[in-house]
Amino acid sequence: MNTTTRQQAWQPKDYAANARFVSDLAGAVLEWLDPKQGEHILDLGCGDGALTVKLMEIGAHIVGVDASDKFIEAAKGRGVDARLMNGEALQFEREFDAVFSNAALHWMSNPGAVLDGVERALKPGGRFVAEFGGFGNVAAIATALRAVAERRDGDVSLTAPWFFPSPEEYSTLLNARGFEVDRIGLYPRQTPLKTGMGPWLKTFRTPFFEQFGDEDDAAVQEVVDLLKPALCDAHDNWMADYVRLRVEAHLV
Repeated sequence: MNTTTRQQAWQPKDYAANARFVSDLAGAVLEWLDPKQGEHILDLGCGDGALTVKLMEIGAHIVGVDASDKFIEAAKGRGVDARLMNGEALQFEREFDAVFSNAALHWMSNPGAVLDGVERALKPGGRFVAEFGGFGNVAAIATALRAVAERRDGDVSLTAPWFFPSPEEYSTLLNARGFEVDRIGLYPRQTPLKTGMGPWLKTFRTPFFEQFGDEDDAAVQEVVDLLKPALCDAHDNWMADYVRLRVEAHLV
């Protein structure tokens, strides 16, 4: 979540059009989770439920939580037991065999509070498997956003509100809460943007561009122009410079 008064607002239709790759590329973290039929699993930051449904199809009992009421509505429409809840204030006690999260934890600015809730939610010996933005994620994009903010005398704090830790940093947070890290690493993943950089920017950094009012589209184009030499090929194919942190840990 942003620490400023401008909060990221999610629109399920825009997300589905411009960011469906988030759930489509979750195969590796699902393999690490290795869900079993009958397990009770919490999907932390379930979004619109597209990935949650895949866990349900395996036969696991899934509860999805998200801080976006529109995402929760969309997830419920898919048949998910989805609940509106702040990931930094989880309200579960020893209920789950596993807590799973994909592409959500970097939006939560208090990772210690998140992990405190994860620890409480898990049964003894339960496991935590997650993938989210890691150290160096979207570095070029964040730099271009900052340049445009400074050029336009905008709020630089809206540039990159995310939490992108290194494996060492995140392991320390986990160990402090009684987790043993089974495996953790950074995975660079250049990710194609089928709808281009402009729609990605509008989907993921809504508050940044809202601050410019009627100049929002012009600001988007400035960022696109700055990024084109680095993230767009000769055939106008755009990539996002993603680096993901993937982790599996269990309560000792």
